[in-house]
Amino acid sequence: MITAENVTKWFGPLLAVDDVSFHVERGEVLGFLGPNGAGKSTTMRIITGFLPPSGGTVKVGGYSIVDEPLEAKSLVGYLPENAPSYPEMSVEGFLNFVAELRGLRGAARAEAVERAIRTCFLERVRHQEVDTLSKGYRHRACFAQAILHDPPVLVLDEPTDGLDPNQKHEMRELIKEMGREKAIIVSTHILEEVEAICSRVLIIDQGKLVFNGTPDQLKAKSPNAGCLRIQVRGGAADEVVAKLDRTAGVKRVELLDKSDGVRCRLLGNPDPTLVAQAILGAGWKLGELTVETGRLDDVFREITIPDTVAEVAR
Repeated sequence: MITAENVTKWFGPLLAVDDVSFHVERGEVLGFLGPNGAGKSTTMRIITGFLPPSGGTVKVGGYSIVDEPLEAKSLVGYLPENAPSYPEMSVEGFLNFVAELRGLRGAARAEAVERAIRTCFLERVRHQEVDTLSKGYRHRACFAQAILHDPPVLVLDEPTDGLDPNQKHEMRELIKEMGREKAIIVSTHILEEVEAICSRVLIIDQGKLVFNGTPDQLKAKSPNAGCLRIQVRGGAADEVVAKLDRTAGVKRVELLDKSDGVRCRLLGNPDPTLVAQAILGAGWKLGELTVETGRLDDVFREITIPDTVAEVAR
C-alpha cells in the first residue's frame, strides 16, 4: 500500500532525509522511531504529499504522490504532529467540513461523521468548539478526521500524545483493530507502544534508515538478549559467582543483589540446563532462572546515540 524508494529531502544545505526506502503492506502496523530531529515527521509529510521529496519516489496504493496526488491522497488518513484543526469550529462542524472536502455528501457524509464520533468517543463534546477542548479531546477530534473516509492507509504522527492512560489504551486498541485491514504508519517516542501495537519497526537517525525489522528482532540486538537472570539460595555470593563463572557458555557473571539469596546475570550464551545442573550439583537451591529477551530502549540508545556520546555515557 505504501512504497518509498530512495526518498531524499533537502532544506537548503540541510539533508533531512537521506535515501530512505521501505514499504508497508495492508494488515501491517509500522512503528516509525527515531530521536528528535531524525527526519520522522519530514518523511511522513512526504508520504502524505504535504511536502515534495527532493529525490526518490513515493507511491500509495500504486499512485505516485507527486504525479497522481489526488488519487494517492484519497487513500490516506493523516494525523499530523500537534493535531491541527480549526479552533472556532465545533467538533461536529469540523468533521462535517472535512467530510465535504473528502467528497462525501448527504447520507454518506452524515453516516461517516457519526461513525467517526462514535469510534473516537467524541459524543459528549460533539457540539463543543475545538478551541475549548482538552489536549486529549483535540487529538481525538483530529484522529476522527483522519479516519472519516475509511481510508486503507493511515499515517499517524504521535497518535497518543496528550492522552491520559485510559485514552492511550483505547487509542492503541483502536489502532490494533484497524491494523488488521489497513496499512498503518505510527510515529511514536513511547517504546512500550511499539511492543503493544506494531508488527514491524523502522528506526531513522540523522535522516538515514538504521533498522527495519520486527520488535522481537530489535530486542534481540540488546546486549542482554539471551542472558540468564538467576537467583541462588544457600551459597555465599563469591562461591556462587566463581561456580557460575566456570560454567560452559558463561562469559561474565554480573552480581545484581545478595539481600535475598544471590541474584546474578549471566552474559554470553549460557545453557539454562547446564547452569541449573551446576547450581543444584553444588547443593544450592535455584529460586529463579529467566532468559532475558532484551529491552527496546537499550537497543534504541545503542543505535541512535553517536559513538562519542555513548563512550561518555559509559
